[in-house]
Amino acid sequence: MLELKNIDLTSDASAAPFIKDEVVEVAFARNAGELISREGPNRFQAGDALITGSTGDCWSVSRSRFDAKYMPVAPVEAGEDGRYRSRPVPVLAMQMAEAFTLARSSGGDVLQGHAHDWVLQYAPGDFGVVEDARFRKVYRPLA
Repeated sequence: MLELKNIDLTSDASAAPFIKDEVVEVAFARNAGELISREGPNRFQAGDALITGSTGDCWSVSRSRFDAKYMPVAPVEAGEDGRYRSRPVPVLAMQMAEAFTLARSSGGDVLQGHAHDWVLQYAPGDFGVVEDARFRKVYRPLA
């Protein structure tokens, strides 16, 4: 299995910008813990967002990053549990030809992807893995 380390999709010609368009269900964690996503463990702290996507997939987003990535859907107020829509923030994405592993961040949870899954780079050193079928449902190329 390919182990991805020290990658930067900004300098990879096979990566392209995409936008996520999805309404998700969010509950803010009352305590620290861990959830297991399709791609691997997601450790979280109290206050972090625990997200269930439109395809049933679950993951966590740190509270410090959540507001930049999601906006509440009325009547939900920011910081309340409920429905949120992804903000149209470009991410770099690259489809992988073989199975791979990748840390979400330096020293962070290690995620596992299968052949044809996608590596996403949200910012330098900030990564995600998305299953191909889910990626095709919620991401679109940046025009």
